[in-house]
Amino acid sequence: MLIPMFNAERFITETLASLRHQSHSHLEIIVVDDGSKDGSTDLVEAWGDPRLTLVRQSNAGQTAALNTALRHCHGNYVQYLDADDLISPNKIALQIARLQGKPQCIASAEWARFSSEPTEARFDPEAVWTDLDPLDWLAGSRAQGGGMLFPALWLLPRQLVEATGPWQEDLCLNNDAEYFTRALLKAERVLFCPGARCYYRSGIRGSLSGHKTIKAWQSQFKVNALCEQAVRQREDSDRIRRGFALSWQILAHSCYPYHPELAEQALERAKALHSAEIFPEGGSAFLLASKVLGWRLARRMQVLSGRP
Repeated sequence: MLIPMFNAERFITETLASLRHQSHSHLEIIVVDDGSKDGSTDLVEAWGDPRLTLVRQSNAGQTAALNTALRHCHGNYVQYLDADDLISPNKIALQIARLQGKPQCIASAEWARFSSEPTEARFDPEAVWTDLDPLDWLAGSRAQGGGMLFPALWLLPRQLVEATGPWQEDLCLNNDAEYFTRALLKAERVLFCPGARCYYRSGIRGSLSGHKTIKAWQSQFKVNALCEQAVRQREDSDRIRRGFALSWQILAHSCYPYHPELAEQALERAKALHSAEIFPEGGSAFLLASKVLGWRLARRMQVLSGRP
């Protein structure tokens, strides 16, 4: 269990509790504190679990903390976990059972979002909730341009972790998409584990995924480019091109008007890949403004009104 932590005192106790309750009890828990300024480390130190190791480092970013955790772990399987997410008590046991004797496979799980309480989570089946070839998983996950590859989903055998290599430390947003795309492309097969559940906490003010800085958008742009390059080297088909064309458009819609130049670059990359076209989502007023004024001006109005 590898957990990067930065100013997570609101959530780290609940995350650690989800590990304490695992039916597979033979765990190694590595928490890397990335220079927290709140009471996170005090809570971890007080946890009192002999399986837990706390590593401290000066603030270097989430991916650097993940690489530090990797250097300290010795287990046969690796579970990455954000310091605010949760996993069900049987998650690790179910995934280990499926991976037995299959060191080149990767195990996936069910997932759902929640804000305050895990009981809010609604697990809606997805097309990729089945055993798949990794390219089929990547294409299916990105069919509408999005896709979810957050750390809690996966359990990786040590052999696959070593083949994947380290986290790319210059990425500060959506770095998990880049890492797990690499991992999937190294895997022989994705093994889905029904009943293994993970809970993605959404709507956290100040979270990495909510950053709207130029550095964050540039990271997202680089992640898209790296993922596209890696996947298309293996399969340069219509389904792959269409998925990435939609991904580039989603990025353009999200970073406009925060970073308009990057948005236009993303749209150019989308056009070069596929003719499929999507438009920003919003309420009825936004959709009307988009139709009359164009989506760019509608987005500016949306942001000025306080909508992200």
